[in-house]
Amino acid sequence: MLFIRNLGLGLLDLLLPPRCHICKKPVKTAETLHICSDCQTTLPFITSPACSVCGIPMAGAGEDHPCSRCMITPPPYRAARAALRYEGNCRDLIHAFKYQYKSHLRRPLGLLMARHLRPFAETIRPDLLVPVPLHVSRLRQRGFNQSVLLGEILSREWQIPLLRQGLLRIRATVPQVELNRDQRLENLRGAFTVKESPAIANRRIMLVDDVFTTGSTLRECADILISGGCREVSAVTIAHAP
Repeated sequence: MLFIRNLGLGLLDLLLPPRCHICKKPVKTAETLHICSDCQTTLPFITSPACSVCGIPMAGAGEDHPCSRCMITPPPYRAARAALRYEGNCRDLIHAFKYQYKSHLRRPLGLLMARHLRPFAETIRPDLLVPVPLHVSRLRQRGFNQSVLLGEILSREWQIPLLRQGLLRIRATVPQVELNRDQRLENLRGAFTVKESPAIANRRIMLVDDVFTTGSTLRECADILISGGCREVSAVTIAHAP
């Protein structure tokens, strides 16, 4: 059966060759990412130095260390990491995923997260993955929660259970992109609640989201999870904004 399946996929690739998600040129082989080798080299992966707490990339060379913001106002989560900088081809892929409803892009984006952030996940050793939720009104509009789709891929790749509704968004909020940092924090107060307290009790939770901008969403979610009884919170995202 496996031989027949692989033969069928090979014939499909021959008749309808897969195209790179970025440059749209045919990919010679149906690589799992469907991003050609040339375009992969343009992706802005985050490397050291970065903040050892929030993961924001830093200029220059050296080891990871806390940024000034995390030193002055430590977040409630243990640490957060992103695979890529929110710029260039990375930003374009995320925009297409979220705002052009191209849900198939969950696979390359999720696999990029899984591969690049595996060492972080192995260090943190979370018990559960919990996606940042959408309010039901936004979910109906978009048709999917991008954090759940990414979490499904991370769960499979890392063999960590995904608690799809560990958190609920109980209040619709103004889109965060329209607000500054202080407004974002106020906008999210009271927006989340824990749905399954027994499931998170004394567990290490890793939040999953798409973009880390100011960190206000992750801070609020972490606060709610900790008040709900979890032992520790960390977070992963596709990208980190400057």
